[in-house]
Amino acid sequence: MSETASTARAPVALLPSLAPLLHEWLPRRRWFAGKGRPVTGFALVSATELLPLDTAGPGLLHLLVRVQQPGAGGPPTPPGDCYQLLLGVRDTLPPRLAPALIGRVTQGPLAGRTVYEALHDPRLAAILLERLRSPGTIGPLAFHRTVPIPEGLVPRVLDAEQSNTSLVYGDAYILKIFRRIHPGANPDLELPLALARAGCARVPAPVAWYESGPGHPDGAATLGVLQPFLRGSQDGWQLALDALAAGDDFTEEARALGRATAEVHTALADALPTVTLARPQARHLAVAMGRRLDAAAQAVPALLPYAPGLRAAFDAVAALAEQGGTWRAQRVHGDLHLGQALRTPRGDWAVIDFEGEPSKPLAERRRPQPAVRDVAGILRSFDYAAHSHHPWQAEWAERCRDAYCAGYAEASGTDPRAEQALLRAYETDKAVYEVVYEARHRPDWLRVPMAAVHRLAAPQDGAGAGPHSPGRARSRRPRLAPDTLT
Repeated sequence: MSETASTARAPVALLPSLAPLLHEWLPRRRWFAGKGRPVTGFALVSATELLPLDTAGPGLLHLLVRVQQPGAGGPPTPPGDCYQLLLGVRDTLPPRLAPALIGRVTQGPLAGRTVYEALHDPRLAAILLERLRSPGTIGPLAFHRTVPIPEGLVPRVLDAEQSNTSLVYGDAYILKIFRRIHPGANPDLELPLALARAGCARVPAPVAWYESGPGHPDGAATLGVLQPFLRGSQDGWQLALDALAAGDDFTEEARALGRATAEVHTALADALPTVTLARPQARHLAVAMGRRLDAAAQAVPALLPYAPGLRAAFDAVAALAEQGGTWRAQRVHGDLHLGQALRTPRGDWAVIDFEGEPSKPLAERRRPQPAVRDVAGILRSFDYAAHSHHPWQAEWAERCRDAYCAGYAEASGTDPRAEQALLRAYETDKAVYEVVYEARHRPDWLRVPMAAVHRLAAPQDGAGAGPHSPGRARSRRPRLAPDTLT
């Protein structure tokens, strides 16, 4: 693999000197995707001094590093995941920055100096914004902006994220820094830019971004995106939980969110190419969902009794395609749930975080898909909210699901429930994914997706109905009694 460096400090020796520290520090990061597998080595992709390391003050070092790990079946899987690191370098670390410590370097060009997570140092985090304020290139990095950015905005790190890191500057802007880097345009930049050009106000328009330049050995890749910070907004997940706790109805909010989702989808379909899913594509979709179900049932045996009924949802899509059914596919959010929707102080809904599922390849996340995939994500999210309340609020979730779909239909002219086969397939695929996730990470929550599995595996009237196929009868959804969840 090629190596590039714009540091003034012997780049060949830089990574070996940092490797012992990174071996300990990197696997403990929440955004590190290779947990559970040993780190066998590192390869330097690029090194850039955003603030010189040979001054009396702190230095700021930007690294792109490939992490070499064995694959699930044994030998290393080349070339390994690439991660973006921003490291501060000081002779001595002030006590206020002690939680950001990575370690003290014992050899190489940084021997005797202390290395730490730079984003927790306001002085160094401010340097990153200054680079965005002044478009241009620094070594292999390119900085862009669309509008002037004020100076002197005080940074702070948000601690809530898992797969990325975000900085808020003066409660005016939020900078999302992607940690696991894939070559190509990240949808979290690409789609909001397209929506801004289309005049869609439901998504904060990118103000600035930075990337590895086209001359980079791995090709251009989005590294970070700066957008307006929607100060005072509340996410839909917390709003739903608050409504449940207070015993309040949430259908008006759900209906408004449905309208907002439809507006985003309409704007994306107008701004970017759409395609038609016919027999080959639908067959591929059904086969992929079936394979994920097989793998999930092996990992979580509790799924086995439900597997035939769940597979029927995928087979119904393939059968409709065999009969000549087609569906439109377009660019979508890809990971939509209540936590990705913000209600602003004005009472409007905004949609954020268009990155998609970070664990999936970038090419897959950028692939056109039916809009009901996003709808299914929100419907599952209403189920999760209802199950988080004791006792389980099944009717609350059902009302919210119906209101959301009705609002979507008001804004788009198409009711997602009319695409019953495809909607059920995506809901089923999502629930299967949730079962595996909860079994591995939150066993106490496993009952939530298992309740959906019980419902979705039951025979459903009109389950084969689709937008371009005969028969559109809406299914009756069997209810799972609350006492079966305990």
